[in-house]
Parts: sequence; C-alpha cells; structure tokens
Amino acid sequence: MADLRLDILVLPTYNSTTLGIADASTYTEDPPTESSPTIEINIPSFGIVFIPFNMNEFNIFTSVTLGLSEIGDIQPLPDGVYYLKYTVAPAYINYVEKSFMRIEKLQEKFDTAFMKLDIMECDQLIKKQSKVDLNTIYFFIQGAVAAANNCATDQATKLYIKADKMLDNFLNTNCGCSGNNY
Repeated sequence: MADLRLDILVLPTYNSTTLGIADASTYTEDPPTESSPTIEINIPSFGIVFIPFNMNEFNIFTSVTLGLSEIGDIQPLPDGVYYLKYTVAPAYINYVEKSFMRIEKLQEKFDTAFMKLDIMECDQLIKKQSKVDLNTIYFFIQGAVAAANNCATDQATKLYIKADKMLDNFLNTNCGCSGNNY
C-alpha cells in the first residue's frame, strides 16, 4: 500500500437520524487485502465508538449502528462537533482525521422558521425585518460549520448556541418580528 491515500467525506443525508460518510480514498489494490478498515467516531455527549467501515462505499450510520439506541428504536443523532478517524492496517501509519459540525436538528428548526416567514401575513416592514433576522441566523449557522471544519471547536459551539437561541426567539414571537425594523 505504498500509494495509499486515505480520505473520507461527510455527505448530507438530509435526515436527522442518519450520518453519511463516504470513502474517498485511493488504494493501490482494489480491494485492499488485510486492511481491517475501521472508523472512530467521537459523538457529542456520547463519546467514542469504533465500528467497521466499508471501503470504497458510502457508509450510513444511525443511532442503532453507532450503539446509541436499541434495534428498532432509531433516534435522531445529536448536533455538535464530531471527530472522525478512519484507519486501515497498520493503524498507526494509515489514518485520516476530520472534524465537522453536525447541524441537522438546527437546520430542521431553521427550515420551520423559513416556512413561517413564507406564510406570514405581516406588513412589509415586519416581513423585511424577519428576512434580516433569518439571514443573520443563517450566517451564525454557517460560521459554526466553518469554525468546526477548521478545528475551532469553542467558536463553533458558541456560534451554534447563538443561532439556536435566535431561532427559538424567532419561532416564539408573533410573525418572527423583533420590533426593530431596518
């Protein structure tokens, strides 16, 4: 495996109960022999799980496959910063690490707020303010993702929490109006 280049991609599944990770590695053998591929996933609020990883495939993980819930009881996976380490034998040489911010639950909440804006029957000034508020929230969400992608975990968490609080406020107010018009 002299020209082995490991890489993984976290791909959107648009579902809060699934995590999709694709193998984007380059192997010298197809399929590699005696590689024992595994992925280590550090799940926010749950800890680290080690599970087999299928090479050259798109791997889908759920709360059941990650050992977070029982068979038949698939639960939404938590949002937050995830750390991944994909290894093939020998693991001390051949591995790749990535971190990313999972925002599936927050995105679902944002989508609800966005749909609320589309069906509001507020006046134009309030509607304009609501659009500004949603753009600001989206900016915080994207900032959280960017921070996590660059290993700035504390900043990612702060931005995520800020966006979540702003969404709660938006959803709990009449027409999403804060009273400030721009």
